[in-house]
Amino acid sequence: MAIALKSTGIRQVKNSLAKWLITLGGISVLFTLVLIFMYLLYVIKPIFESAEITKVTSFSIKNDQAVLATGLDELQELVYTIDGNGDINYYPLTSLKQKVDVNNESTRVFQQSLSENKLVQVIDAGTDHKLLLDELGNVSLVSPKFQSIYDSGSREVIPNITFPLGEDFIPVDEQGIGFTHLSFAMDDERAVFVGYTKDQRLIKTTLIAEDDFSYDPAYEIEYQQIELANNQVNNILLSPDLAMAFIRSEDQVLVFDLSDDMDVKLKATIIPQLAQNRANPMHLTSMALLSGGSSILLGDSDGIVSQWFEVATDNGREFKQVRTFNVSDSEAVSKIYTEQYRKSFYTITESGDVGSFYTTSEADLWGGNLTGNIPDSFVISPRADGLLMFNENNFQLFSVKNEHPEVTWKALWQEVWYEGYPEPEYIWQSTSGSDDFEGKFSLVPISFGTMKAALYAMLFAVPIALTAAIYTAYFMTPGLRKKVKPTIELMEALPTVILGFLAGLWLAPIVETNLPAIALLFILLPISVFVTAFVWHNLPKNIKNQIPETWAPIILVPVLILVAYISFSLSPLMETYFFGGDVRQFITNDLGIDFDQRNALVVGIAMGFAVIPTIFSMAEDAIFSVPKHLTSGSLALGATQWQTLIKVVLLTASPGIFSAIMMGLGRAVGETMIVLMATGNTPILDWSIFQGMRTLAANIAVEMPESEVGSSHYRILFLAAFVLFVFTFVFNTLAEFIRQRLREKYSSL
Repeated sequence: MAIALKSTGIRQVKNSLAKWLITLGGISVLFTLVLIFMYLLYVIKPIFESAEITKVTSFSIKNDQAVLATGLDELQELVYTIDGNGDINYYPLTSLKQKVDVNNESTRVFQQSLSENKLVQVIDAGTDHKLLLDELGNVSLVSPKFQSIYDSGSREVIPNITFPLGEDFIPVDEQGIGFTHLSFAMDDERAVFVGYTKDQRLIKTTLIAEDDFSYDPAYEIEYQQIELANNQVNNILLSPDLAMAFIRSEDQVLVFDLSDDMDVKLKATIIPQLAQNRANPMHLTSMALLSGGSSILLGDSDGIVSQWFEVATDNGREFKQVRTFNVSDSEAVSKIYTEQYRKSFYTITESGDVGSFYTTSEADLWGGNLTGNIPDSFVISPRADGLLMFNENNFQLFSVKNEHPEVTWKALWQEVWYEGYPEPEYIWQSTSGSDDFEGKFSLVPISFGTMKAALYAMLFAVPIALTAAIYTAYFMTPGLRKKVKPTIELMEALPTVILGFLAGLWLAPIVETNLPAIALLFILLPISVFVTAFVWHNLPKNIKNQIPETWAPIILVPVLILVAYISFSLSPLMETYFFGGDVRQFITNDLGIDFDQRNALVVGIAMGFAVIPTIFSMAEDAIFSVPKHLTSGSLALGATQWQTLIKVVLLTASPGIFSAIMMGLGRAVGETMIVLMATGNTPILDWSIFQGMRTLAANIAVEMPESEVGSSHYRILFLAAFVLFVFTFVFNTLAEFIRQRLREKYSSL
């Protein structure tokens, strides 16, 4: 009696301990999932935060001469001015950043003379370049630079001035007459000026480097005059690649082709249409080139900025209005300022209202009044994290928090019209070799690729796995089942990287070379199975009795091998007689279907092979676990084995079979290495079986190592992981709900 009580007590302790351990394990799993969910949200959250502009400091300077230009170093520690005397003056910001709204006077820390000539204008000539213009139309190009040095543990920013075209002034106009408008751009071999003179001539001056401007400022100079029908010029801009000049003439923009050094021709005329539902006629008031020079921004008197760029049409490449931004309902757009490296721009209206916008995502980032009037100078810091405004010897510095302007729900999930594309599209292209690249972060192609890969894998795996599970659990002899089931389950232990390697380097070339054979296999293999079964069924009993029952399924193996051999043997003949000797060329040229070697067919076979063991094992267990009294009772009532299988066994096992399919689908959706190695990793929207795809999981694996931590690209990859996480979570939850309903429905059988 005492021994029994002691045994019962130990058993209760073990049961309680097991209960608490299992409960703790379940809670830990749920807690881990919640932590993963929260961490993904933590990384993703910043990309959807609104832009913020806050005042850092303001200060005044002493300068008797008119300030013609201002600038700022990328660390926001020094600000400089260029005045009419040709002097550049530097002022510190480090000590003033701690004093917000205190109008201190800043002491000049460095001064250098850039020119002995009196200056009438300083033109912003691109990144780090300023063009000095005197009264006679002569110019000098200067480049204010900054060098950071670390001495005794502290950082010091040292200003430096370079003259890319030499220190001497260059006579841009051979007649020596001043300019009303002038624009400039250069590369390593050429420097181009396009200006409108005071005597109403539109001229082009080209400096051709003798070697390379990066090493030697020596050059040859060429002068040209451009024919202009309308003598009204309001603004001139040059594209950074020196290919086009944009001339704003009243309410139209003339685009000249500069690619021919001998002849400058009118390429296009941009005439904005009158905005709808506007009572007053529209007039152009401002113009700016977006970063990269592919898009031009036009501001009008109705407070609207329109973006134009070239697109391919039936009549060749034409400029089209792609999108518009509503800056103000009552004021004209006075100025447009663009960032150096992003597709963002700022606008200023007549009352001094400032607006911040991003073109690709069509985002209205920020709006408000910072200074109360139109500043004489408006500078965007090189890192786009600060604004410097100057008016009447007073500086105001603002901090800008706007790290991810390119990310909006529309840019992620809707069609976007990118620069140079003929129409809006879904595109994922996160990197490029050019600094002018327009990031394309549509999640639609890679989400589509995930569904496509899973679909073709399931189309291949589900029929094979389920039929194999049914035969193994219901028809196969116990002895053979003990060998077959563990063998198939061992397939699940194969590393997916090996399957992907074999699929990409071995299977894909075979499929490409023997496409007729692959098509024949899909037709002849099922037919051969049915024919073999029919022949076996009609064999005399004395012959079938001589063959052991465990050998019956093995008879099918040589038949399948023979059919495969016949299919591959007939492949060259079919290719010659039906497809002109080249199936791939027939598919591409005659059918108009693009063909990639690593395509959905290869992925479906390889990933289906990886998914089959999961579906087979769970489905086989569910079918084999159907109570024997149900099948015995059905057979006893006169039902055949097939009727019992369909009406009793499969219905009873349907919750387990459904779970097996859902587990296989989850495996296919989350698979990485196979789709990484066996597809072309092309993020396209195409259901074709001959085209590849890129999945969410593969995209994360490919691009996460090369993404900058904290960048928009980095956080969008985490968003892709979050989408994959939510997709699988919702799908599995729905699957569990359906499984429970099936269990309740058929539990009474």
